[in-house]
Amino acid sequence: MIKDSISQPEDRSTLPQESQAANQKREQILQGAMQIFLQSGYAGTSMDRVAAEAGVAKQTIYSHFQDKEGLFKALMEQVTLDRFRSVFSLEDFDGDPAIRLRQLAETYLTKVADQNYLSVIRIIIGESERFPELARLWTSTVIQRGRGLLSGYFDAHPELGIADSEAMAHIFFGSLVSFVLMQEMLYGKEMMPLERDRLITTLLTLILKNA
Repeated sequence: MIKDSISQPEDRSTLPQESQAANQKREQILQGAMQIFLQSGYAGTSMDRVAAEAGVAKQTIYSHFQDKEGLFKALMEQVTLDRFRSVFSLEDFDGDPAIRLRQLAETYLTKVADQNYLSVIRIIIGESERFPELARLWTSTVIQRGRGLLSGYFDAHPELGIADSEAMAHIFFGSLVSFVLMQEMLYGKEMMPLERDRLITTLLTLILKNA
């Protein structure tokens, strides 16, 4: 079994009452932050505005996230890794690779890549020239961790005959991400529509051809 470096989320029903309250406060702040980041971009977002939107004291935000970069990083994780974990076990990679990889692709395309996900990507792309640390943060927080996990999975399945697991992991996730960007952000649905299942089936055929 592949062990992901990202631990599974805690069952909040079993947490002490104080911990549940802290988690609820954190979610409240993130919801408020999402609204302000979407309205004003990264540069135009201040802790004062987030505090007002979330209905908390500014110091409460600092105690949870340290600074604006920490807040945006947590938002990245919420719309990608946290959501992914809630619907797909990152540790449960035993079983038929054809089934597990299809589930992985479908989870990303149907459960992760929603409007909040696209909105965060728009912020990163739009602000990356003035704030290159946002792009670096996205790469280290999301891309590197996802590619590392899938690369480890490929290494653990030598029957797939994959010579370069990192490159194949990049191809896998890169295909899914480019599909979402093209179809949802660049008017691909109108100009050059492509069915999700066609992409997934062709991608799996490429990966599993030597299995």
